[in-house]
Amino acid sequence: MHPLIRLIALITALAIGLVQPAFGQNRGLSLIRDAEIENIIRDYSTPIFNAAGLDADSVTIHLVNDPRLNAFVAGGQRMFINTGLLMRAESPEQVMGVIAHEAGHIAGGHLARLQDELRNAKLKSILAMIVGTAAGLAAGDGRVAGAVIGGGTQAAFADLLKYSRTQESSADSAGLKYLDQTGTSSRGLLEFFELLQREIRVTGGREHPYLSSHPLTNDRITTVESHLAFSRFADAPTPADLAKKHAMMRAKLVGFMEPLGTTLKLYPATDNTLPARYARAIAYYQQSDLGQALPLIDGLIAEEPENPYFYELKGQMLLENGRVQDSLAPYQKMADLAPAEPLLRSALAKAQVESGNSALLEDALSNLLVATRSDPSLAGSWRLLTIVYGRLGMQGELALSQAEFNLLSGDPKAAEALGKRALDLLATGSPGWIRAQDIVSESER
Repeated sequence: MHPLIRLIALITALAIGLVQPAFGQNRGLSLIRDAEIENIIRDYSTPIFNAAGLDADSVTIHLVNDPRLNAFVAGGQRMFINTGLLMRAESPEQVMGVIAHEAGHIAGGHLARLQDELRNAKLKSILAMIVGTAAGLAAGDGRVAGAVIGGGTQAAFADLLKYSRTQESSADSAGLKYLDQTGTSSRGLLEFFELLQREIRVTGGREHPYLSSHPLTNDRITTVESHLAFSRFADAPTPADLAKKHAMMRAKLVGFMEPLGTTLKLYPATDNTLPARYARAIAYYQQSDLGQALPLIDGLIAEEPENPYFYELKGQMLLENGRVQDSLAPYQKMADLAPAEPLLRSALAKAQVESGNSALLEDALSNLLVATRSDPSLAGSWRLLTIVYGRLGMQGELALSQAEFNLLSGDPKAAEALGKRALDLLATGSPGWIRAQDIVSESER
């Protein structure tokens, strides 16, 4: 092979490796699960998804444990919302505005189109490298190659940023339309952009119109203001039930994620509202101070005896402080009030397993089967199933649940081996045997 051709081939290979898009960006993210918060976000998002022509049940929403103001979509119909955004949003409409924007990305097929644009940018960069290398070799001057390659790469990058800004503007416009269709004020989206603008100023950041993947925040604010001037929903009131849920969600997140001092500053003892007592109960429990936490949660239960999440919190307080037997009653009441919630059924099963009472194993098994059928992504439920099946002597089911757990945990080799073991132990043609076949095939791929 001619040296020039060999060099160009090497540069091309390097270019392909360097500009591969970082899809799967959720790897390494700290994701949290909470039934109450997930249901509140569902209440916000379902009407918006319907307005966008999306199947709300097909859009998976993930909560990211990250204090920054951010939300994004990735991997198809998967939406990620930072806890920092939820804690700092002062109204449901602010969160709904962000959800509407992200729904615009999903409905517009922006992820697939961005992949095409990334491929175009990659080809432009490769072409610049090839032309630059040839020019440098012909001139005998490496600086010529560098200038050509640098100019071509910068042009490709600028085109990509311009395309991204176009997509963001399109998602803004779509989001405003969806909000109007659901009778929701776009003022929340305006307030979010204003919050984002203050964040940029506080951190000393400056937006450059040609080095940004998003339109300038000032321009986005102007767009929403213009929309509000003509929207008949500009002053639509916040539904009382959503306002209450939003306040409870913020209090819960603050109680779990902020230091005790910060929580007490935001929700002082003089504040006797439901959200304030909720935040303080969680904050004291986080400090293992049940002497103050339990009376607070008992007061909340007395006030709202049909709220499953108050019983969930009480059960969690008791279980994690070694009072396993005492946790069973509030956990059972929680599951009775919300029998279809997989996270809650799994929490009850955990307490039943940790009680050491063999008479509760069948109940734990029933709860875990409900949980995993409703949400197969719950790795913790599959882990608990391995314990239950092991204690019940159900070896085939044990191997299958171990295979499921390893597949979710990112260990396909172990999942394949355990899936094959399940095939040997389970009745041929049974639902478990068929699932074991699927796991083996998926692991091999």
